[in-house]
Amino acid sequence: MTIVKKASVSLVKITDYDSEKIHNALETCLLNLGGIEKLIQPRSNVFVKINHLSPPSLPEKAIVTHPLFTRGVLCLLKQLDVNITVGDDIYSKEEDGFLISGYRQICDELGVRLLNLKEAGFQEVRCKGELLEKIFISPPVLEADFILNLPKLKTHSFAIFTGAIKNMFGVIPHGLRHRYHREFIKNDVFSQMLVDIFSCVPPHLTIMDGIVAMEGEGPSAGNPKKVGVIIASKDAVAVDAVALKITGSNPMNIYTIQNAHERGLGIGRIEDIEITGENIHDVEVRDFKHSTIAIGLFKRKLPSFLYASIQNQLTFIPEIITENCTVCLECVNICPLDAARFKEDSVRIEKSLCIHCLCCHEVCRYQAVKLNQRPLGKMIRRVSSLYEKIVSLFT
Repeated sequence: MTIVKKASVSLVKITDYDSEKIHNALETCLLNLGGIEKLIQPRSNVFVKINHLSPPSLPEKAIVTHPLFTRGVLCLLKQLDVNITVGDDIYSKEEDGFLISGYRQICDELGVRLLNLKEAGFQEVRCKGELLEKIFISPPVLEADFILNLPKLKTHSFAIFTGAIKNMFGVIPHGLRHRYHREFIKNDVFSQMLVDIFSCVPPHLTIMDGIVAMEGEGPSAGNPKKVGVIIASKDAVAVDAVALKITGSNPMNIYTIQNAHERGLGIGRIEDIEITGENIHDVEVRDFKHSTIAIGLFKRKLPSFLYASIQNQLTFIPEIITENCTVCLECVNICPLDAARFKEDSVRIEKSLCIHCLCCHEVCRYQAVKLNQRPLGKMIRRVSSLYEKIVSLFT
């Protein structure tokens, strides 16, 4: 008889970022998993991986893991005999990239070390991945006894979804992330790369900030959306799967979840996940808007050669909206092939050089990068969206 692996996920409702509500919700959430003191050994070095997208932004934009959410987690950790480091690798022109988001103030208040990972350097690590043979990871992550993953529930215009798996992309250098955007230009291949990195540093515990999520064209140009949940598990893949189910999508249509599930790195099938706390149907958000590229259905229904043609039609073409552009040059600095260029007092994107990685869209805080769609791509997305809505009525 085949034994099916199961994952346990704790799901708790919460309405806003009130500190007392966060504390109570987190305590309940972690008690469902046995209690945080049972998960972390005394005197452990704990690395807390936040989602702090570059460039820095205000927490109400729903781009970063909310600092008050992280503060609630840190307060629980402070009750234990552990050494805490909070960190992410961020690129910022500011002297302190953690000030705008409020992270510096929160960590200073609690006396917790807050680290931009580039300050500690990076160490080469062998990677037995599908695409990567070696990567560079920050030593504080490698040396941690316990990795606590605090992702934000967000959409992503290239990878479709940003969550627990993709959050670990931030433990490698900014320059290497830049390079991988240039090398892995298909979203399914890019997702395999993300899972390769995740496999090298799988977190011991994941607690997702789903109180206010981001919908639409995330991870930075979407819109805040109240979802009102905290999702926690020792299985990061299962956290992502539950988040996708709550927001109305089939988790196994997301490449990172499917790939990690197939490699045995976690449970991605919602029917193999035991949920404690809230009933998942009571917290589902029926009107949640995913990125318009979220059409994983086609890859599973069409031959690979035909899927490749369709994916080409679905490719977004970025364009600068001049009236919104502040000429901050973040898109110019991050573009892997210098397709985003500053010319004659304005920024333009050279379409002949663009590889459609959407890095420019990801870093723009001013909604100055428009994602244009081909006519056939628009039609395919409408058909896919209608199909998914019909399927969701019977599942």
